[in-house]
Amino acid sequence: MKHFTLPVEGGLVDKDIPFGILHSYEKITTDIFEDSFIASEKIADIIIESIKKNEEGAAASTFRLGLTTGTSPISLYKWLAKKYKEGDVSFKNVEVYSIDEYYPMGKDEAQSRNHRLHEEFLNLVDIKKENIHIPDGSVPQSKVSEYCSSFDKTIRGLDLMVMGIGEQGQVGFNEAGSSDKSRTRTVLLSYKSRKRQARNFNGNIRDTPKSAITIGIDTIMSAKKIILMAWGEDKAKTVKDVAEGEINPDCPASYLQRHDNISLFVDATASSLLTRVVSPWFVGPCNWTRKFIRKAVVWLCQSVNKPILKLTQQDYLENSLGELIDNFGPFDKINIDVFNDLQHTITGWPGGKPNADDSTRPVPSSPYPKTVLIFSPHPDDDVISMGGTFIRLVHQGHNVHVAYETSGDLAVHDDVVLQHMDAARQLGLADEFDRVKSLIGTKKPGAPEPKELLAIKAAIRRSEARGADRSFGLDDNNNVHFLNLPFYESGGVKKLPRTQKDLDIIKDLIKKLRPDQIFMAGDLADPHGTHRVCTEAALEAIEQLKDEGEKWLEKTHIWLYRGAWMEWELGRVDMAVPLSPDELVEKRHAIFHHLSQKDIVPFPGDDPREFWQRAEDRTQNTAKMYDELGMAEYQAIEVFLRLC
Repeated sequence: MKHFTLPVEGGLVDKDIPFGILHSYEKITTDIFEDSFIASEKIADIIIESIKKNEEGAAASTFRLGLTTGTSPISLYKWLAKKYKEGDVSFKNVEVYSIDEYYPMGKDEAQSRNHRLHEEFLNLVDIKKENIHIPDGSVPQSKVSEYCSSFDKTIRGLDLMVMGIGEQGQVGFNEAGSSDKSRTRTVLLSYKSRKRQARNFNGNIRDTPKSAITIGIDTIMSAKKIILMAWGEDKAKTVKDVAEGEINPDCPASYLQRHDNISLFVDATASSLLTRVVSPWFVGPCNWTRKFIRKAVVWLCQSVNKPILKLTQQDYLENSLGELIDNFGPFDKINIDVFNDLQHTITGWPGGKPNADDSTRPVPSSPYPKTVLIFSPHPDDDVISMGGTFIRLVHQGHNVHVAYETSGDLAVHDDVVLQHMDAARQLGLADEFDRVKSLIGTKKPGAPEPKELLAIKAAIRRSEARGADRSFGLDDNNNVHFLNLPFYESGGVKKLPRTQKDLDIIKDLIKKLRPDQIFMAGDLADPHGTHRVCTEAALEAIEQLKDEGEKWLEKTHIWLYRGAWMEWELGRVDMAVPLSPDELVEKRHAIFHHLSQKDIVPFPGDDPREFWQRAEDRTQNTAKMYDELGMAEYQAIEVFLRLC
């Protein structure tokens, strides 16, 4: 299966830049890769090379390797297992040490780090059982301190430690405030950490352990070599803090700046706030494409707090943008060109304005009306992420279809199910309340939910999506499609692998509709998350259709939207759709139809705002940025990146 990365236009020309200059802003050398899969293969190669080098040494000994669990190493373990299967490496002479475990937790429980490490890696290679060292979460409380001290002595001085970084800079379960002198110990998990870990317990924080065993910062520092990993845009701020910031107890991974043999591997989205990505002209020469010039000018405006047309030559020179003036100046010409470029992204006609000059518009005027297909990973991403544009397309007479790629059943709280059952009972339609309540009572923490219960939850989400679509005039019988992609239907948080079955469902719909425009999610926070999997599946389906002779797809424009948390940076934007105050309210009302996602969502994340609030704040902030750059003032703006 192919993996999707965002298109890159322009940027730092780093081919001949000396190592010291390229990494001059970094306190931990950071290697940036196109995506996590490529980066993981590189880490796998380093591990294999280290194992082989150890075997070839004059005093060959067991290679001692420290590993972590979670989402960060999933691709790494797949690569290691693949390379073992192909005969590139053996783990017979390797000792593996895991860095943490929930406490209390039995080693055979599905949520345990022990179980996951075996399932994802150890059971797939030839490692000896006696060479596996994982903290024992079943040690009695009266003996756990003594056990931790003993484990710490065992794990110190590893040949190589490979670790992921948490969203708040955690390494292992070392939370904010951990001491740099800390060693293996039991720790209390913060509420934020338990909320994040709750995804492994079907979103139920009550079933999530309150403590864990973890090696300490001092223990980590004892390793001879350390490799850190961070994938996805939700790690971007942490990556900047760890790689470029000051040592700060609130970001435990920053302590590792003191290690003399450490490197950080990140994908493109996780690197997005590093200096050599945000403002690479400080580091070296750049490839000045149209969008990259816009990126630089927008950055300059935000740095000096001026609109585009008020920038001066001195502003450019004082902020290391002299190369831009030399190649494309004078400065006032650059100002006007970028102003016009950004102005032309704005359109009130996301499907194209019929019978109009479209030479400077982001969408062609014909054909009209267009057939538009909106892919929504979950049954509410459409209205949350691009609800105003969705509504505008419907109101402007286009043949708009929406395809909900997954059922979203796991994101319905049990209390919501019981409320629906009670409503049916009160209406005299069916009395299933007690039976469904008993069904809910059979659930076991971490185990897949009962299929019948999931079917009820999926029905609730479908009814909410249909209600939202009806609210602004979409035909919910003919223009609303529920794809129920199989990869999602695992019954638990961990999904099934994406297969050709998923692609075929998407292909059938695209062939049936033959859309002129396709909108899909472009936010890539989690390399293994539902949004990314859905987008990759849709893009691969389109590619297969083209290979199968569906040449009409060459004229189909693909637009990427983002979710409720983040927005495209203005340097990337190809289309900006302004919303009036009334349209913003209409979008809000569509989001309100998703009642199961209000207040008690099982997977809320750290943001306390409801989805409608996040969506409005995001789009209003975008409008404010356009206004501050000298554009017209709008109530809100939804923006899109054109993929092809």
